[in-house]
Amino acid sequence: MSTSVEDARAAFARYLEAERNLSVHSVRAYLGDLDSLISHLELLKITEMKEIELAHLRSWLANISIKGGARATLARRVVTIRLFTAWATKKSFLAKDVGASLVTPKSHRTLPNVLGIEDARIAMESLVLRAGEEQSAQSLRDCAMVEILYASGARVAELCGLDLEHIDYERNTIRVFGKGSKERTIPIGDPAMKALNMWISQGRSQMLTSPSEKAIFLGVRGKRIDQRTVRTVVYNALAAIDGIERMGPHSLRHSAATHLLEGGADLRTVQEILGHASLATTQLYTHVSTERVQKAFKQAHPRA
Repeated sequence: MSTSVEDARAAFARYLEAERNLSVHSVRAYLGDLDSLISHLELLKITEMKEIELAHLRSWLANISIKGGARATLARRVVTIRLFTAWATKKSFLAKDVGASLVTPKSHRTLPNVLGIEDARIAMESLVLRAGEEQSAQSLRDCAMVEILYASGARVAELCGLDLEHIDYERNTIRVFGKGSKERTIPIGDPAMKALNMWISQGRSQMLTSPSEKAIFLGVRGKRIDQRTVRTVVYNALAAIDGIERMGPHSLRHSAATHLLEGGADLRTVQEILGHASLATTQLYTHVSTERVQKAFKQAHPRA
């Protein structure tokens, strides 16, 4: 029995959501790549799954490349289609996995921007100073959020998802839920814990509108804070540092990883803290550290 491409797409979407338990953003990205292929297949007058051949997949990728698609885009789309065709073969929508032999182009990995240790200290201390001077709920909240992001290396979505019950005061840890709802426990330092306690004990009640709200960080309407607000807070907090490019929450994550490695932490520990599925992703930060060492050497050594 033949299956249409559109019916297969709908079933694949259900698979990503229900069985793979992917986030809304990940599902949207996968389906966006698949829709690009489907549009190409429509131009080729292909509407049934059994009609798809390797040549069609290659012509789709070639078309993207001709239009100036970046290697990273091509690599991501190859991953998506290989996942789709492997799944479709298991479901007997395809007689054979036509995407299995697609080669993923090696994408150029850009080294992330990171704060210097001194710049990070200045940014954190300026937030603490502002919170002490203003004593407003918002300044206490902003200070706690930035401290937690830098201390833990957590993603923005993980920060926004924190509930009161996710804090372990005895162990100085927080419990977050990362990609694929994977849970992990992250240690945070005394400054971050102090800022968090100040926000919860002195600021949170001023913004809270519903006693049933369990979120740690709240927006101006008293509900769980959204990612856009967090990004704005971080941009503004780091904008005061002279000589750095515009940096957001992910730069704090990169900075936390880099500073941990520079301080002597091993790769496996940093991988666990960041919640990376692959150690290769964490290894990127060793290159960042090497570049920083080389830069410092060239600037400081008289015979560099």
